[in-house]
Amino acid sequence: MNRDVPSLEKDRIFYSYAPGHWPEASREEWNDWHWQLKNRITTLQGLQEHLQLSPSERAGVLLSAHKLAMAITPHYFNLIEVDDPEGPIRRQVIPRLQETHHHPSEVADPCGEDAHMPVPGLVHRYPDRVNFLITDRCAAYCRYCTRSRVVSGVGEQELHTEFEEAFSYLQEHREIRDVLLSGGDPLLFSDDKLEKILSRLRSIPHLEFLRIGTRVPIFLPQRITTSLCQMLQKYHPLWMSVHTNHPRELTLEVKEALEKLANHGIPLGNQSVLLSKVNDSTEVMRALVQKLLQCRVRPYYLYQCDLIEGSAHLRTSVAEGIKIIEGLRGHTSGYAIPQFVIDAPGGGGKVPINPSYVLSHDQEKIVFRNYEGKIFECPEIAQ
Repeated sequence: MNRDVPSLEKDRIFYSYAPGHWPEASREEWNDWHWQLKNRITTLQGLQEHLQLSPSERAGVLLSAHKLAMAITPHYFNLIEVDDPEGPIRRQVIPRLQETHHHPSEVADPCGEDAHMPVPGLVHRYPDRVNFLITDRCAAYCRYCTRSRVVSGVGEQELHTEFEEAFSYLQEHREIRDVLLSGGDPLLFSDDKLEKILSRLRSIPHLEFLRIGTRVPIFLPQRITTSLCQMLQKYHPLWMSVHTNHPRELTLEVKEALEKLANHGIPLGNQSVLLSKVNDSTEVMRALVQKLLQCRVRPYYLYQCDLIEGSAHLRTSVAEGIKIIEGLRGHTSGYAIPQFVIDAPGGGGKVPINPSYVLSHDQEKIVFRNYEGKIFECPEIAQ
């Protein structure tokens, strides 16, 4: 899918969009993450004060109270394309009527997490690692959220994490070496509350390292304070996976927040979701991954959008994802190329999906092509 080249070139630059729609906000207010949360856009009236909504958007907002709440921080709201209902930022956070359309393949829990939850809030799907769901709230809500069934407080299910049961389970299962804190977004917790969880996990000897999955540095970069980073620094090895889908999301403030985390020794990886009319082109994805490297973030995963109910309008084909990876290989730094994966429906885990470079392979040799389409062969060495 082609993109407007001048617009994309502009998106390669790190801008500050503040204060944008909030000219009355002082610098102190704008940089306060609590002010950002308090002033989120959460209602139809709030949206209509700044945007002309399409009929689909208006209907979607009215219906969002029954599936996945709407919330958009002032920082992120300033990135929205005012005159383009199909803009890549706008499509990610403003509900649409299409969210009520369910394809037969879509389900409420596409990754089968509920079936792999030995105690409430702890997902143990892989042999040596777990996903610890510590909250059901986010700074803003992505309309393709895999956990829309439990986050935001308006879905059919509620997240009831049993922390003491989870800690006991982790202590008893010595095969677990890696804990991912997720939710919801763990960085919405206060420094003290988050530190209590990290400290408790660090007291379990066989846990080798901790991870935090978060979209806060993108939605709410003001949250990445020096005090937060100094606290996190005490619990190394600690890694962080951030979630960025479009180069415009990498503002000047976001870049500074990510650099602050990196300066405190936290390795950063990015997870993107392949989304229709957002990042489903090689040009947009190349701009994103190259901009991420400038922020000291390693592109990690590119996900095929999960089969979450009401997400068909945001999904694109698997073939498009393969085409994007092929368009990156050989045309940008190796560090910039994420792994394209499908989270297998029903709980099968992440499965890598790659372009086909191997043309033939037998006991004598392997024949393969490179990114230019040139053919090469290498002898197979008998063991």
